Amino acid sequence: MTVQLGALAPDFTLPSQLGKKITLSDLRGKNVVLAFYPLAWTPVCTLQIPLYEAEMEKFVALDTQILSISVDSADCLRAWAESLGGIHYPMLSDFWPHGAVAQLYGVLQADGRSERALFVIDKQGIVRYIDIHDIHDQPSNEVLRKAIREIDPEIRDRPELPDPKPAALPHGGIVMYCTAWCPDCKRARKWLADNKIPYTEVDITTTPGAAQQVEQWANGNRTTPTFDIDGTIVVDYDLPRLKEVLKM
Repeated sequence: MTVQLGALAPDFTLPSQLGKKITLSDLRGKNVVLAFYPLAWTPVCTLQIPLYEAEMEKFVALDTQILSISVDSADCLRAWAESLGGIHYPMLSDFWPHGAVAQLYGVLQADGRSERALFVIDKQGIVRYIDIHDIHDQPSNEVLRKAIREIDPEIRDRPELPDPKPAALPHGGIVMYCTAWCPDCKRARKWLADNKIPYTEVDITTTPGAAQQVEQWANGNRTTPTFDIDGTIVVDYDLPRLKEVLKM
């Protein structure tokens, strides 16, 4: 089945990491974003999913409920949410029957994962926006909120809530921009500890402005780890380059 614009959104009930089951039709009266993504613990998903949490007030201001959906088990999603510092909106588990909801919406891939896909469902339960996104690319929340405004006259002219004031990012010495889950970040931490090298760590998923700073350094990518070593930038865990900059 492939869902069409203007059609009634197929209903479903799925468990979440919050220990509750969510039924789509129970959310009538709100705009709903279904954010399908391939798998927990993977790089792009680990940037996409916490960003909804970070900008939740902006979505709430547009009468919008975010529901993320993957084929991971609810237990897996619960552990992942904790590793991300806590996700408080429903992360739905399409684990069993495996990928049944992704298949219902036409976004289940042959390898058993879902596409990276966004569906916006209006307050009457009608599908009003579909974005089958590049699986390697993080969707823009700004573009998503613009789409929500366009389908809902009630919230179209509401002012956008301001972004939180960026934190002052640290400078001087070794600053490592990272995420909690990143394997290369873990290797970099161990190498720095083994060599007794002091450093400051900045989590790009929780520090305002940090992800954008990394994007500027890494040609638009949120590559972790990225190092600021007294103003010299080293993108990724490039050990020969790190040793060169540190004169080791």
